[in-house]
Amino acid sequence: MTQRGPEQALRAALTRWLEPALLASTVGLLAAGAATWLAGAGGWADVLWGAATVIALPPAVGWVIHALARRTLGVDLIAVLALLGTLAVGEYLAGALIAVMLATGRALDAAAQRRATRDLRQLLDRAPRTAHRRVGDSVCEVPVDEVQVGDLVIVRPGEVLGVDGVSEGPAVLDESALTGEPELVERSAGDPVRSGTLNAGAAFELRCTVPAAQSTYAGIVELVRQAGAESAPVIRLADRFAAWFLPLSLALAALAWWLAGTAERAVAVLVVATPCPLLLAAPVAIVSGLSRASRLGVVVRGGGALENLGRARTMVIDKTGTLTAGRPTVTELLTAPGWDGTDVLRLAASADSLSQHVLAAAVVAEARRRGVSLVLPEAVEDEPGRGVSALVGRARVRVGKLDPVPDAAWARTAVNRAVLDGSALVWVEADGTPVGAVLLKDPLRPEAGRTLRRLRSAGIERLVLLTGDRWAPAHEVGEVLGLDEIRAEQTPASKVAAVRDEQQRAVTVMVGDGLNDAPALAAATVGVALGARGASAASEAADVVLTTDRLHYLADAMEIARRARRIALQSAAVGMALSLAAMAAAALGFLPPAPGALLQEGIDVAVILNALRALRGGQVGGRPVQPAVQALLRRFAAEHGALREVLPQLRAAADELSAGPTPGALAALRRARAALVEQLIPHEQAEEAELYPALARTMGDGEALAPMSRAHAEIGRLARRLQAHLATIEDSGQISPERQQDILASLYGLHALLQLHYLQEEENYFTLVAE
Repeated sequence: MTQRGPEQALRAALTRWLEPALLASTVGLLAAGAATWLAGAGGWADVLWGAATVIALPPAVGWVIHALARRTLGVDLIAVLALLGTLAVGEYLAGALIAVMLATGRALDAAAQRRATRDLRQLLDRAPRTAHRRVGDSVCEVPVDEVQVGDLVIVRPGEVLGVDGVSEGPAVLDESALTGEPELVERSAGDPVRSGTLNAGAAFELRCTVPAAQSTYAGIVELVRQAGAESAPVIRLADRFAAWFLPLSLALAALAWWLAGTAERAVAVLVVATPCPLLLAAPVAIVSGLSRASRLGVVVRGGGALENLGRARTMVIDKTGTLTAGRPTVTELLTAPGWDGTDVLRLAASADSLSQHVLAAAVVAEARRRGVSLVLPEAVEDEPGRGVSALVGRARVRVGKLDPVPDAAWARTAVNRAVLDGSALVWVEADGTPVGAVLLKDPLRPEAGRTLRRLRSAGIERLVLLTGDRWAPAHEVGEVLGLDEIRAEQTPASKVAAVRDEQQRAVTVMVGDGLNDAPALAAATVGVALGARGASAASEAADVVLTTDRLHYLADAMEIARRARRIALQSAAVGMALSLAAMAAAALGFLPPAPGALLQEGIDVAVILNALRALRGGQVGGRPVQPAVQALLRRFAAEHGALREVLPQLRAAADELSAGPTPGALAALRRARAALVEQLIPHEQAEEAELYPALARTMGDGEALAPMSRAHAEIGRLARRLQAHLATIEDSGQISPERQQDILASLYGLHALLQLHYLQEEENYFTLVAE
């Protein structure tokens, strides 16, 4: 944890009372001088205004010394020279105005910083400090750091979870602090729950799985503390402006003095060249961007990282766990003749239910998704590298590798599809006989394509895939997503070399989530880690951490960084231009010191207020989706899960028919027709009637949905064609060779069209709910 040093703590404490006291005293003396002047006592007015000037000098000199200690020469030096100049030439009113301007600028900047960092502080303030630990029948409140792995913790309604764990019962949680999503989520017994989430329902118990110091929320708090402690690089946006503005101001003041032959003209130039709050507007915009990103669950380690993210042109992305889900899912289930897919899945998932292997977890998850009831296995034998064997009911079931591969048509089909699709292949045996094969694959995240398109719109010109995976799956992902370069079979060392190679051409962002990504994340200009379930080493090495497992927040962070940097540049540049114009007018004698000070004050206030626009606005996250449309999207997205079962039925019917017009083929065709008529077609019609009109209003362009509506029409045409064939077959009782070929074409066409249509809807529309 980054700790604040004694000098920083003392300076912060002094700042808390110095800036308000300076503002109150200078404003009070300016007002008193004005009242005295109106009363006809001009001499006493000068005394009061001169006192205000003198009071402002020590802190201004202190700010200059502090800048010199950091080996920088900020524009506070202009303020000191202007204050001294007004005293030297007797322009006490102008001096008092500069003092007030300096004090209000500092106070306004401090208020802006507090507003900008409010969301960061909220993360820190809500960090839980105690937990209610249950031992037997007794419950005691203990410091959260004393909760150990295995302890039972009671979470009361409205409490923030202090540790990561597994829920012992149903729970309703508000995870918005971690995910940025306002919707409540429901967890069941056995589901993992993360610290930092709020119990929005009844009290429940959780079993601690991670010490509090290593919990999700503790990691986020540590990142936020680091983000608050670290500043932008030494050469910041404001510093780059100051590097040329300071000598220019001094040169113009000297020139005005030389041309006019009076020091008053030089003082007038210095008065309007006192942009202390003006240059602080750039950091305010950057810190506002940090604050806004934190509200989405994106923790950025300081202004330097956000500034670099805002000017990045190249992004290098890991594949597994970043562009893909990071865990395999079942894509297809093939069975031996005479075996039903549900029965095979029940056997495989029951045998795998006690296994810790990632493929076993995927098989069990698929069975649960389909609502298949499982049997507790007995006599389980784990064969490392080979699979699992168990007694399921009366059958000895084995799930895993099989050598040699069965010499049967269905088994050869499974092997061919696994090779062509780049899928893992798991065999299922019952009493020594192969009865099925499960194909598994790590799927692309549904939001991956849309996120990458948003990144290109935000200014990323080059996207590079960097993965340790084999060339074939890496090339498939790269082609689908339209990446500019694909580098496969990379080691951690070669990843670092690749990132450094990209850095020589442009500011480079590296995105990853695994332990092997940590060196490359540290080597990049900006490292971005998906920290929700990634390796802690990756999060520690990264400059930006996505605290939730949603890739689209990466595009949000990029858009926020671009906007914050653009506003920072705009604030500094516009304010400088106005100051330069005022300096020219003062140098020519058109702007005396006192009016010039008032003008400069207005410029500074306007520019800082403009910088605060980085807290909101822009097109971050795209067009907002109304709650009613979100409800429709969730409804149809849920239906997609069930409708995916139509695809294997179409494929199975085509496979059966391709072997010949047998009774089994006719039965498979009837099952496919029933799935189309009873499930798919009503879903497509409801989408066309309800979802697409709502999306057209949300997107503001009905033409964007025209291709999808055309796909609906083609799906309906092929389904009607298949029904017509089946009606004729039912009447005649036979399948002619000509009809067989046309039915096969319709089935394969429907299968391909539906697969593409599902992917398009999930990527383009259903991901809008998450965003």
